[in-house]
Formats: sequence, structure tokens, C-alpha cells
Amino acid sequence: MTEANDVPKPFKERRRQPLRNAARVALDNYFNDLDGEEPCGNLYEMMIGEVEQALFSAIMDRTRGNQSKAAEILGINRSTLRKKLRLYGLLD
Repeated sequence: MTEANDVPKPFKERRRQPLRNAARVALDNYFNDLDGEEPCGNLYEMMIGEVEQALFSAIMDRTRGNQSKAAEILGINRSTLRKKLRLYGLLD
């Protein structure tokens, strides 16, 4: 049994597919869950925020919290990384 905070591990088959496929599946599920209702609010901002938060969380895990390495991998400067980490509550 998994805890509510557990993140499911990706299936082996998904590793060879572009990330846009996972985003598309997530969006299709989101719209299906709405059951014909229109999305409320700013869907673009919601989607970007969800993806960014997952990206920054994953890269910080991958780099074991090394912000310099994370910023380098992401291709952004360290101050931008810190701003995003603060925004998503990922800064220690």
C-alpha cells in the first residue's frame, strides 16, 4: 500500500517517450475528471506551475540539494533557481 505523498515510479516503457506524452496524458485525465465542465481559472499558469514544481523538486533530488549543479543542469542562474525553489516551498 502506498502513502498519499508517495510519488509513483515511472514504468519502464515511459522512459523512452518524450515528456510531452506524459503532459498530454495528465491533461487528458484532468479534462476527463472535469466531466464536461469548463476548467476554471488560468489553465496555462496552473499547468506551468505544476510542471515547474515537479521539475525543480526532481532536479534538487537528483543533485542532492546542490543548487549550483541544479542551476547548471537547468541552464538557469542560481538566483533564478533560488527564487523558484522559494516559490514552490522547496528551499530548506
